[in-house]
Amino acid sequence: MEDSLKHWLTDHNIHYVLHTHPAVFTVPEAKIHCGHIPGTHCKNLFLKNKKTEQLYLVTIPHEKRLDLNQFRRMIGAPKIRFAEPEVLAEVLGITPGAVSPIGLVNDTSNRVFFIIDEIVWNAEEVCCHPNINTETLQIPKADFHKLIKSTRTTLEIKNLPYLEPANHEN
Repeated sequence: MEDSLKHWLTDHNIHYVLHTHPAVFTVPEAKIHCGHIPGTHCKNLFLKNKKTEQLYLVTIPHEKRLDLNQFRRMIGAPKIRFAEPEVLAEVLGITPGAVSPIGLVNDTSNRVFFIIDEIVWNAEEVCCHPNINTETLQIPKADFHKLIKSTRTTLEIKNLPYLEPANHEN
């Protein structure tokens, strides 16, 4: 974890446990290397409204698949897509594979609208990358809430729409 992020967390009195592991880019890789870490693990999508250019960071439980069609209707965005890696780097200071709510610390212009599923928001502990995918922070609920509120980002806690898991029975 970068020293600047460590200082930010310390300055805001955010408690956490730091876990190091091999780089993970997918949920299956994360299950292998991070599955032993207690807490609700996150999947994060950095999206952009194609028409208005509004940016969204969407955080959901790692085992879920967001229904993008229902989501775009929910937020009133006719066309939504993944934001470009350059925008991710510019706004949140991170690269694909390391997208995390912790990146909101770097969004000092408050360009990102943060939408988090109520399952993650209400979890006793939240697990997410500290802006690098070789580490995971395990953060108690109260400290996670304090962290997000300290970023002063626009926040919405929602019951997000998910795709049903594929049925693999024969």
